[in-house]
Amino acid sequence: MNTGQIVFSQITDHLPLYQFHQCVQKYQGHYKVQTFSCLDQFLTMTFAQLTYRESLRDIEACLNAQKNKLYHMGIRANVSKSTLAYANETRDWKIYADFAQILIGIARPLYAEDNFGIDLKETVYAFDSSTIDLCLSLFSWAHFRKRKGAVKLHTLLDLRGSIPTFIHITDGKVHDVNVMDDLILEAGSFYIMDRGYLDFLRLYRITQALAFFVTRAKSNTSYRRIEAREVDKTTGLLCDQTILLKNFYAAKDYPARLRRVKYHDAETDKILTFLTNNFFLPPLIIAKLYKCRWRVELFFRWIKQNLRIKNFYGTGDNAVKTQIWIAVCVYVLVAILKKRLHLEASLYKILQVLSVTLFEKMPIDQVFAENYENVSKVEVCNQLNLFS
Repeated sequence: MNTGQIVFSQITDHLPLYQFHQCVQKYQGHYKVQTFSCLDQFLTMTFAQLTYRESLRDIEACLNAQKNKLYHMGIRANVSKSTLAYANETRDWKIYADFAQILIGIARPLYAEDNFGIDLKETVYAFDSSTIDLCLSLFSWAHFRKRKGAVKLHTLLDLRGSIPTFIHITDGKVHDVNVMDDLILEAGSFYIMDRGYLDFLRLYRITQALAFFVTRAKSNTSYRRIEAREVDKTTGLLCDQTILLKNFYAAKDYPARLRRVKYHDAETDKILTFLTNNFFLPPLIIAKLYKCRWRVELFFRWIKQNLRIKNFYGTGDNAVKTQIWIAVCVYVLVAILKKRLHLEASLYKILQVLSVTLFEKMPIDQVFAENYENVSKVEVCNQLNLFS
């Protein structure tokens, strides 16, 4: 007797399909489409991400081996590599970018009360980029170096839940600091960045937006000390100062006062100098906030290890961006699933279990109850874990 939903269908039940169809309609995704819809494309690519398929031929072979279950997965058309390749190359990637933002809007409130290591009511973001290397002869549009292609994934990560709230995909030549112009700044929030984003004109825009930043100072930053406050040097703090920039152009770009905190990191035996426009938090909290920036590095390493964004099913600009945005959708969807079902497993373990149980017909919470212990025993010790 055919009873119950397969696991894949139970996962996709958490998708807001009404909003998905609105995204498709907005960008005319079904223009001249007869059979293989945008939803078919999305579900097929979601399956490829969850099971880490190697190629279009691999996707076609796996799904056609389960043809009698395609309808139950929500896929209403036959899957062929040529049809999927054409859809990825021609259907606007913005459909999936907008849908990812809808999923992010659902996920963030679920993680709003999560602790990220610092007792702070304000929202804290980490901003950074990661480079994905490409073959220039195949991806001729992805300019980076003379004999090398690449795309950059610029990401603003909400540290509560490690949810990406802003993603911008560019070719490798675009400098990281230029993407700061595209950020929509939230008053009262903190933006943590490394010294590659030390552009005083753009940092002053953060101050004007009534938001806060924490970044690293460069060794050649010229400044004049206005005030010095006492610090407890047993905590690693070396100084806490109020400064004004001395360089003519830097002072013109950032005419207001800055706070300079110097800290000795005992773990790495390095002396770090931070610049911030926040004068209220204790200096040790400023140092700890910057340390939390590592979470965005962990996010990049995790998605490269566990999702399909380093090798692509197509070579066009649109196909690459479509695959990356659907990977982001899958990441956020699994994060939503974890919270709604109160799963204790890490995100890595959830993906590991799902990859081998998508066609099973059993309640999804029961899948994890039965598989959690077995997965824990075989987990590789050096795997990166988010939502642990």
